[in-house]
Amino acid sequence: MPKNNKAVKRELDDDVTESVRDLLSNEDTCDDSFKKSSLMVGGEGDGKELSQDTDVEDGGSDAEDDASRPAWNSKLQYILAQVGFSVGLGNVWRFPYLCQKNGGGECLKTGSGVRLVVVIWAVCFERGVVSVPQVCFFVALYYNVIIGWSLFYFSQSFQQPLPWHECPLVKNQTNTYVVDECDKSSATTYYWYRQALDISDSIAEGGGLNWRMTVCLLAAWSMVCLAMIKGIQSSGKVMYFSSLFPYVVLICFLVRALLLKGSWDGIRHMFTPKLEIMLEAKVWREAATQVFFALGLGFGGVIAFSSYNKRDNNCHFDAVLVSFINFFTSVLATLVVFAVLGFKANIMNAKCIIKNTGKIVHLLGNGVSRDLIPHHINLSSTVSAEDYQEMTEIIRNVTAHDYPRLGLDSCSIEEELNKAVQGTGLAFIAFTEAMTHFPASPFWSVMFFLMLVNLGLGSMFGTIEGIITPLVDTFKVRKEILTVAVCLLAFFIGLLFVQRSGNYWVAMFDDYSATLPLLIVVILENVAVAWVYGTDKFFEDLKDMLGFTPFRFYYYMWKYVTPLLLILLLGSSVIQMGMTPPSYSAWIQELAVERSLRYPAWGLAVCISLVVAAVMPVPVVFLLRYFNVIDENAGVASTISYKKGRIIKESALPEDDDDLSLIRAKSPGSEAPSPMPGNSIYRKQSGGVPDVAPNGRYGIGYLMADMPDMPESDL
Repeated sequence: MPKNNKAVKRELDDDVTESVRDLLSNEDTCDDSFKKSSLMVGGEGDGKELSQDTDVEDGGSDAEDDASRPAWNSKLQYILAQVGFSVGLGNVWRFPYLCQKNGGGECLKTGSGVRLVVVIWAVCFERGVVSVPQVCFFVALYYNVIIGWSLFYFSQSFQQPLPWHECPLVKNQTNTYVVDECDKSSATTYYWYRQALDISDSIAEGGGLNWRMTVCLLAAWSMVCLAMIKGIQSSGKVMYFSSLFPYVVLICFLVRALLLKGSWDGIRHMFTPKLEIMLEAKVWREAATQVFFALGLGFGGVIAFSSYNKRDNNCHFDAVLVSFINFFTSVLATLVVFAVLGFKANIMNAKCIIKNTGKIVHLLGNGVSRDLIPHHINLSSTVSAEDYQEMTEIIRNVTAHDYPRLGLDSCSIEEELNKAVQGTGLAFIAFTEAMTHFPASPFWSVMFFLMLVNLGLGSMFGTIEGIITPLVDTFKVRKEILTVAVCLLAFFIGLLFVQRSGNYWVAMFDDYSATLPLLIVVILENVAVAWVYGTDKFFEDLKDMLGFTPFRFYYYMWKYVTPLLLILLLGSSVIQMGMTPPSYSAWIQELAVERSLRYPAWGLAVCISLVVAAVMPVPVVFLLRYFNVIDENAGVASTISYKKGRIIKESALPEDDDDLSLIRAKSPGSEAPSPMPGNSIYRKQSGGVPDVAPNGRYGIGYLMADMPDMPESDL
């Protein structure tokens, strides 16, 4: 190092981030001992070392955290993690339900580019602290219960015939008869409500724990804990199976379903939009909600997974790819569901025709003339759907006034397809009923519920990551201990969902702990990025990360369109909840039907508490930090940054070697305390004791000062 007291000025146009290696490269090449030195970050004497080639970010990258923070083994592992998180159970039963309900219109709307512009800023975040762990925790509580249900059905699928194939028989001393509850509903419905859930008649009737579901819930949380205990090092490897296996099952199901009779009726129904309902606000609100939740925004999982990427990761490509895969998966799953539902509709229609044909035979000569039956129709054999429609049209036209008196059921494939079933009803009732008619039905049942388990686990990994990552980053606790503690706590709280009334609690948490809170949180995140942090500054960050400026289209979407649409969605959701009193669907055992019941007074209090508890930490933490009750940098290691275009001042002290004075960064006018006195940055010479200098945001102990311009020859 040249031994002199000259001031050195470096002027450049831009403020950019430099790495420690870049700073070291500016040193005199003859000073080998300096080049071999390493930067030390932290409190005095803590001995924590940051390697020379570690990048330091402008404005607050956590140097200690970056040195110890794990990273994805490969880009594929990260993409699979994001896909596994965003592609979940909703793609299998929520998206198809909306298509079934609205005649295919949802398939067209949810494929819009809104998916991309809403998710891209989340994927580009680099810290896990921007998330909502309390919302993630609420969702994880009931989401893992659904995985437990899938595990139960998976374990029961290794039987021939399947246990929900037929209604159970009850024998007494005189005769044998079908269980009344099953006879009034169906075999699959009875098995779901009575055998699996053993459900009570209302949320007020707890009924005690369902031991079988309790065991399944314990198994589900054990799987999540074992997969997440090592963070992305363990969960990342599991993603190879949990993310890819569902696609294998969906493709196999699609090929098999297309070979079944009536499958094309279902697919045709899927792509037939109901234009008359496209003007209803509720349809668009449901479509926007589906787009919002399909990508898992607001949970923190997207940001948590992205925080383990390198700074120069191409987040734009990631957002495009994940959005496309998510949409493709929804369409693929919907094709499978509608093909199977088309097959089921034909089965149910055939049963209806057989039943009505028997009624017509008994009515011949007693309300129905034999002359009304076309000559080519043989009532003693199986009547085709076309012949049945022709026959009933003739009877209806001739006996217009007396036709209702005949008591004939309406047999129509379209009506069967229009019976919209969502969520658990679609997966555990409608789909299971269709699989009972499959050849080798146990095999397909095993594959289907194993797929549901994998889809659920993929989403759970992201949800738990959204809880663990911000806590680890903030409090610096061991991830293994925190993961086990969170899973144990969640299991014991989750016992609420495996009592006999547990299904009603799942519906409550699904409606009130996620929907409104997540909308509010994402609106705040959007406003924070677009208006507080600044869209222009965010664009500059993206340009620095990506190497190119993103499309201007994103600027207007992030700053104006997206927050406006989210506010409209929030407002419409609040209005809809206000117009419709909070209620839930209860299974009435005596009647064997579902009834909509209002929550009791204490149930309403719980619903409100869930919304408040999920949202409250956001304003509370803001106020605590605003009034300096808690330190914004609490739990965060010291930061290092370096800006070009500032003056680097070297000053030798009479009593010190020039190198030591440079490291200590002392000058006649630099006796003021450091801007961040809590930590120190120092350089450890090879084989020597480190010399400590005040910490600052100016690189390796350099003190920035304004100096008059100097000619280049003095550099």
